[in-house]
Amino acid sequence: MRYVRLDTPKPISKIGLGTWQFGSKEWGYGPEYERRAAEIVRRALDLGVTLFDTAELYGFGRSERILGAALGDDRAKVVVATKIFPLLPVAPVVQQRAVASAARLGVDGIDLYQVHQANPVVADTTTMRGMRSLQDVGLVGEVGVSNYGLRRWRFAEAALGRRVLSNQVRYSMIDRGPEEDLIPYAEQAGRIVIAYSPLAQGFLSGRYDATNPPAGAVRRANPYFLPENLERGTALIATLREVADAHDATPSQIALAYVLRHPNVVAIPGASGVEQMERNAAAAEIDLADDEYAALVAAAHAFRPVTGLAAVPRMVRGRLGG
Repeated sequence: MRYVRLDTPKPISKIGLGTWQFGSKEWGYGPEYERRAAEIVRRALDLGVTLFDTAELYGFGRSERILGAALGDDRAKVVVATKIFPLLPVAPVVQQRAVASAARLGVDGIDLYQVHQANPVVADTTTMRGMRSLQDVGLVGEVGVSNYGLRRWRFAEAALGRRVLSNQVRYSMIDRGPEEDLIPYAEQAGRIVIAYSPLAQGFLSGRYDATNPPAGAVRRANPYFLPENLERGTALIATLREVADAHDATPSQIALAYVLRHPNVVAIPGASGVEQMERNAAAAEIDLADDEYAALVAAAHAFRPVTGLAAVPRMVRGRLGG
């Protein structure tokens, strides 16, 4: 495993484990998945994974409970990250919710406490006042944000009066927005971009095509999995496979290596089983050659999916079977 080179109390692994699926029925893994979750966490620990990310919203607290129980006595050795759902993120609420999350996780302190989403009406001034109080009493180590643009990330940091260590955003080969400003800022300022959905919910795995679309409510709601987009992605997946063959790897591992090439980026893919956890962790060791990276960039730029409002009629027809 490789780790981010930053001055953090505990090392942060380049590959972490995202646990949205823990206790969340919408992923369709079934009730037995809760038992499997513990096996995944234990194997992740064996592989040197130190970053475990959850949120109070995931399974309405169940993900935090499952993760805390699975980590057991190792909770103090790793970076436990969770997120507050910013329904009313004023200072007293932030403090109350942190106490509740810590209790569900079974920890004395939350290593990284993140604002799940920027609130459009509540200023970060009051949110960060709550975060600062939590740091002052030792309940929170580092503060992070999620789904923030650069301007608001920097404003949140000014409001906190200390570093806001991380910004957790959607980042993958086909969601490259963070490359414009967030990643350069992280590298310049000594911060971290945490990439969620680094495999575009499995689109980049090569498992799906127009004749074999994914099941499950989450992926069905993602326009990338429209048959037209799966067809348009054929050339991109072919490039991933070509690079993967050169490394005796899988397309998913190469897609992860793409985002991890940036020194201040870590990725938190989920895992449906121990084997997938092992493959994800191994991706941290892959070094892409310059020409391989250039080929991936070119293939990603050439991919033109139907998204936004243009995708809505197609998704509706798909749901209705038309």
